[in-house]
Amino acid sequence: MRAAIPTVTEEPLPFAGFPAPDAQAPLPPGLSLRPQAVARFDRLLHDIHPAAPHVDARRVHDLCLWLASLPPAAAQDVLDHRLRRLEALRTLLADADWDADAALRARLHRLLAYIDQDDDLIPDHEPLIGKLDDVLLIELAWPAFAAEADEYRDFCAYRDEARPPGDGPARRRAWIRDRLAEVALWRHHLHVNQSRYAGDNARPRALFHIF
Repeated sequence: MRAAIPTVTEEPLPFAGFPAPDAQAPLPPGLSLRPQAVARFDRLLHDIHPAAPHVDARRVHDLCLWLASLPPAAAQDVLDHRLRRLEALRTLLADADWDADAALRARLHRLLAYIDQDDDLIPDHEPLIGKLDDVLLIELAWPAFAAEADEYRDFCAYRDEARPPGDGPARRRAWIRDRLAEVALWRHHLHVNQSRYAGDNARPRALFHIF
């Protein structure tokens, strides 16, 4: 069952509602969060996913401190897990067999355009935290793409296993047809398992008669 709010990983970033290691601690040396840049980031996020939480400098600051407080390997793992999900979205866009609608493609292109630039909210050259704004955008915008990403992942698994013939639309139709057939079979089995072959008051009938 899908969670009420889909998340990129099983352990979401502690973006809101967590105590910072030190609320007055300075940002890493040489890093400043310009108010205009934070505002642009927040506008972009809400263009992609209007229901996302708002981003402000304090929250980004606290998230930087949290990431820097982790062991280096754990901090890198936080980034890598989310960046790998982004690569799955790139593959989705490039796959000629998949027919994501134009509005979703436009939102995804905006997400990728931000991540592919070097000088954004946190410059990419900053050690460790340089990708933090990128993964934060992926994290907070993910609900806009989660259902599409799940369906595409299932389609790829079906295509690899069943190898349906034809062009992209034909393969998608085969995927939908076979998945609907699986759902119908599952519902039938569920109905059979929950049914009774005899009424509550029915007496068992003898299988053999002895004369």
